[in-house]
Amino acid sequence: MPFPHPFYRWRPHPWHGLEVGPNPPDIVHAFIEITPFDLTKYEVDKATGYLRVDRPQRSSSLPPSLYGFIPRTYCATRVGTLSGEGRHGDGDPLDICVLSERPISRSEVIMNARVVGGILMVDRGEADDKIIAILQNDAFWGNVHDIAELPPILIERLRHYFATYKLIPGDSSQVSIESAYGADHAHAVVKAAMEDYVEVYGG
Repeated sequence: MPFPHPFYRWRPHPWHGLEVGPNPPDIVHAFIEITPFDLTKYEVDKATGYLRVDRPQRSSSLPPSLYGFIPRTYCATRVGTLSGEGRHGDGDPLDICVLSERPISRSEVIMNARVVGGILMVDRGEADDKIIAILQNDAFWGNVHDIAELPPILIERLRHYFATYKLIPGDSSQVSIESAYGADHAHAVVKAAMEDYVEVYGG
């Protein structure tokens, strides 16, 4: 008996096997790797698609939001060009932070998220944008459409987390937080990452 569409007989790879989202670049899928309760950095293993322990966090700060990536995106030439300074993207899927009123304590979940802005982080000279999004239909944040509508303290916490989460005592920081930007630029970054993905991996 054939499997009914769209049933997957085997688990799809979360980066390459899932769709970008129902209405990108506005509503995208977010595959969550880390929750606000995690003191260990988890990252999808690019070969298998399973979560791998990347490193225990050295600092005491917790992620201010759900954190993961947008499937079928890739940060290369186009994403780097949007960051200015002749940079290149970091060669990873596009990172996304998703805000939710209700605590979500599980990772390896997929959610629909509305893109409202982003933070330009530069890591060792490469663009490493962090898209900021709202869990679609969230009872508290659901009507937010741009980063300007979010409390400044939330953006401050995100900026601080990403500025410090790779710090090693005694070493100089290789990370800088360049700017925060609104929904229009964030949509352009998502589109650029989708186009970079198609160029490298195909449609």
